[in-house]
Amino acid sequence: MSVAPRVLVAGLFHETHTFLEGETGWEDFEVLTGDALLQLRGNSSPLGGVLEVAHTLGWDVVPTLMALAAPSAIVGDAVFEQYWGQFAGLASQAEREAPLDAVFLVLHGAMVCQSIPDVEGELLTRLRKLPGLSEIPVFGVYDLHANFTPAMARLSDCLVAYRCNPHTDGRASAVRAAYLLQRALETGVVPRTLLAQPGLIWPPTGTGTDTDPMKSLVQLARVLQEETPEFWEVNVNAGFAYGDIHDAGVSFTIVTEGEPEQARASLDRLCQAALAMAEVGNVVERPASEVLPLLDRHAPGLTVLVEPSDNIGGGAPGDCTGLVRAMLAERLPNAAACLCDPHAVAILRQHSPGDVLTLPLGGRGSRLDPGPLLLEVELQGCHAGRFELRDKQSHLATMVGDFFDMGPCAVVKHGELTLLLTSIKTPPMDLGQWLHVGIDPARFSFVAVKAAVSHRRAWDPISKGNIWVGTPGPCSSDLRAFPFQHVRRPIFPLDPLSEVTHGPISAS
Repeated sequence: MSVAPRVLVAGLFHETHTFLEGETGWEDFEVLTGDALLQLRGNSSPLGGVLEVAHTLGWDVVPTLMALAAPSAIVGDAVFEQYWGQFAGLASQAEREAPLDAVFLVLHGAMVCQSIPDVEGELLTRLRKLPGLSEIPVFGVYDLHANFTPAMARLSDCLVAYRCNPHTDGRASAVRAAYLLQRALETGVVPRTLLAQPGLIWPPTGTGTDTDPMKSLVQLARVLQEETPEFWEVNVNAGFAYGDIHDAGVSFTIVTEGEPEQARASLDRLCQAALAMAEVGNVVERPASEVLPLLDRHAPGLTVLVEPSDNIGGGAPGDCTGLVRAMLAERLPNAAACLCDPHAVAILRQHSPGDVLTLPLGGRGSRLDPGPLLLEVELQGCHAGRFELRDKQSHLATMVGDFFDMGPCAVVKHGELTLLLTSIKTPPMDLGQWLHVGIDPARFSFVAVKAAVSHRRAWDPISKGNIWVGTPGPCSSDLRAFPFQHVRRPIFPLDPLSEVTHGPISAS
């Protein structure tokens, strides 16, 4: 194109855990508009990557708004209406000023409101009804854990998923999607999206791309894309198991300029491969009472104890006490853990290093937890919580960019256990969390992390291995324990695998 294309850029990013208590409100979202949005150009987030490409290619970027919140409970309807009101106003104003050539969206793909189960699909539905936006290309990037819906496939032209979990490629995926949009703008060829949904729903612990089933599925997707020039992108969506909507679960999309039958054949191969590995993805941890007594407490090196039930990256509160209690009961030497407890931090900030006091710690964020743990601790020090990420390609960088704020925090000790207490729940995806408070986590023998898979890029290089431990909490890998009401049935593991076949292929 000889004239700089006008590309409207927006983002809406939330992974919704519908089984959590409470409600996520507008005040829980970080909202960026105008110049504040444009200033993210070049940072480590997907939006930063898109804006960098736009600058390189000479797009005329029309910023609307980016709204992002940490994974949490179901979102109030008023949040979406607030977002939509601002977005529609800015988009309509931009269209009145001059025609728009395209839209680029930064999405999660698993956002749920009280009466809107498919938020991204609803956004696209409304977007397509705005003046000037019904026919222009709509491209974007989204999280590998999206619960991809037929509306998302039908109403977008090319949405590109992350390929890695941990999400080390969020920015790179956004860059890839931006260059695909440039291809469409230059050639005039706009692809279509086809979707397939096998009857599978996997817990987050089964969705790491360094192991099967996701490793093989992502590899197959790359082979199919390389074999077929008409395929612009082949996406493997692990789904988000704790979003109880009709379309929750594993899915695949192919963005193609070719014949639908060609894509359908490839989607069928992906579905059959996923079904063949259904059991492999259904990872369920053994209880802490069975796992911890078997640990070799005198072997050199760091062992990471992974607590998926309190997975902060999945929406859990980050203050569950199950694993910490088990570690204390087993008297694990040279151990460490992190709990989100702003109440305890506020009290500790009134004391000096060396002070000893008894505090109730954690246990307030989930009804599944036994409650606060009463513990005598010695204060090591208090700290401000904002830190720069050590790894700008980490899962956390994809979520927040280059910096994260834990809020005021404190380090305490109880015997052989060191506890980092934060005021804001902090996903254990970057070692800067510990290094910021002057602690090298590699010196410990055992560290508890509240994650499923997303921690591994940070912790694997300094540890000798991970051991996943089952405890009470809202992100348990045992999906049969959750009261699903809306997901389509039959679906494995909620139903026998023998009853499951992959669903219909939806073409836009």
